This record gives sequence, structure tokens and C-alpha cells, in this order.
Amino acid sequence: MIVIALYNLKGGVGKTASCVNFSYLAAKEGYKTLLWDIDPQGATSFYFKAKPKVHPGIKKLVSKDADLEKAIMATDYEKLDIIPADNSAKSFDIMVDEMKGQKNRLKGILKQFDGEYDFVFIDCPPGFSALSENIFSAADIVLMPIIPTTLSVRTYNMVKDYFKEKDLDPAKMMCFFTMTDLRKNMHHEIMTQLFKDKRFFGNYIPYLSDVEKMGIHKQPIEEFARSSDAAKAYRELWTEITEGVLE
Repeated sequence: MIVIALYNLKGGVGKTASCVNFSYLAAKEGYKTLLWDIDPQGATSFYFKAKPKVHPGIKKLVSKDADLEKAIMATDYEKLDIIPADNSAKSFDIMVDEMKGQKNRLKGILKQFDGEYDFVFIDCPPGFSALSENIFSAADIVLMPIIPTTLSVRTYNMVKDYFKEKDLDPAKMMCFFTMTDLRKNMHHEIMTQLFKDKRFFGNYIPYLSDVEKMGIHKQPIEEFARSSDAAKAYRELWTEITEGVLE
């Protein structure tokens, strides 16, 4: 089982769209896939039209003896399940409190899925917290979408420093460019510079309207615009990721 956390320190970078499309592509390739929406905004759950079928309480989901089976829902797509976001007002604060001082809590919870799923994707909340440290510890890959702008590069460097400060494995960090526009000199220059960093994949996601239309269709791009440039970009990037992960 491979755990992939889609994360960025800031929002609005294409994290959720990427999480939705990667999990869909994994399932389409025949991998049993689970997506856990931990972002309190619940955008991933919105795309999959998923609402919690039961409300066991967030504390029960992150307790030492957590039974996540009750929270799992099937999506409309074969081999793809989801744990929808609990977007109640205090759920995020409760998760953070439950994780304090126990950086391996989430890793222990996810062990129950060994042998049941091939991939687990986590749509992470932005920011640094006890929860994010737990996610970084539990994940095999922390996959970061980066817009090629000065502020996004700054957040990338801040995450690198955080990994060093918390003694986390820097090899887990893998990055890709998103919302790119090569007509902009800044985008071109930053991408050229950072492609020298082995953490960055060569394929990237251009700034395309079909990505934004996911919210209208409430579907992965492959479902409503399979022949589009956006769908092709995600397929090519996912192929590159799996070649690096499954080699």
C-alpha cells in the first residue's frame, strides 16, 4: 500500500484537483484506491458528490482504535472509495489536538488498510500543524503542486526547512508544476531553474479552463473531457509519478 499526500503550505495551487484526478487514474488502472479528504473545505468530497453517511465523530476516526471502515463510501467509479470530509466547525481543531505529541498516530490508523488498498490518497489541509506532521510521517510520498511564481517557490522552501526541522525524510517530497503558463517569463524562468531539482517531475499541469470546470461537472477531467489537453497532462504526469513510485 502506497500512501500519497497531496499537500501545499498555501491554498489555491491545484492540490484538490490533482488529488481527484490522480486517485481516479489510479483506480482506472485497476488499483484499489482510497481517498481520504482531510481538508476542512471538503472540495474533494464535493467533486465526488460524497457526504458522510454516518457521523461517528472525528475523535473516533483518529483514535488509537479507530475503525475507518464505517466512514468509507464507494464513489461512482470502480475501485475508488472515499472518506468524505467532516466539515463541522470544530472537526479540524479536534484532529489537530488529537495528533499533538503523537506524530505516528495517523500512520498507525492507516495500517488497517494494508493489503486492502493499493493506494491511499490524502487531500491535506494547508499550513503546518500536528496534523500535517502526522500526515508527513504516514505518507510514503508528499506530493506538492507548485505554481511557478516567487511566492509558491518560497512556500516550497519553507516546507523543505520544516522537514529538516522535524527530522522528516526529505526523499518523501516530490513536486510538480501546476497552473503553468509558459507565455509568462517568470513561469518559464522558475520552471527552468527548478527542473534541475530532482524533486520535480518533468511533466506539469498547464493553466487550462477544463481544470476549473471540474467543479461544474463534479467529475474528474477524464470523465467529461477525456480528449482535452488537461486530461492528457494529468495522464502523462500520473504515468511519470507511477514510474517513479513503482519502479
